[in-house]
Amino acid sequence: MGSGGLIVMDETDCVVDIAKFYLDFTVDESCGKCAPCRIGGRKLLNYLKKITAGRGTEQDIADMQAICDAMNKASLCGLGQTASNPVRSTLRYFMDEYMEHIRDKKCRAGKCSRLIQYKIDAAKCRGCTMCAKKCPAGAISGELKQPHVIDQSKCVKCGACEATCKFGAISHA
Repeated sequence: MGSGGLIVMDETDCVVDIAKFYLDFTVDESCGKCAPCRIGGRKLLNYLKKITAGRGTEQDIADMQAICDAMNKASLCGLGQTASNPVRSTLRYFMDEYMEHIRDKKCRAGKCSRLIQYKIDAAKCRGCTMCAKKCPAGAISGELKQPHVIDQSKCVKCGACEATCKFGAISHA
């Protein structure tokens, strides 16, 4: 990013989240002199936050592409002209991941916490109640020595349950 560096990613990385990370950096670095960089960068970042939170729409994609074009053509300096490149590039090569976030409300890499859904495998759950005790939202219920369940409407997607389970019964998708 900007220095000729190479970034290696695999399927455990979310390109939408990566684009958000880089855009957050460029928004902070903008001097604010020109509107395309100052306003466009902030708008792109807001769209990416909306998408990673599971509230994105297909119209957001078209809006982001238009903002990327405007920033590239109208910004006064190199930062503004290239700030949208992570978004432009990920939209071009990884549109399917954006669509999963928008249509399916799913992050295949499991990085976008608002799109994660935790599940308990009843065959592995020993009913030890440790996950229920650690859950800050009280979303896990079940009797001692019986498989537990997660109430998705209460789950705050913090991951405490998965981190606590010693039996590997809790996973996210």
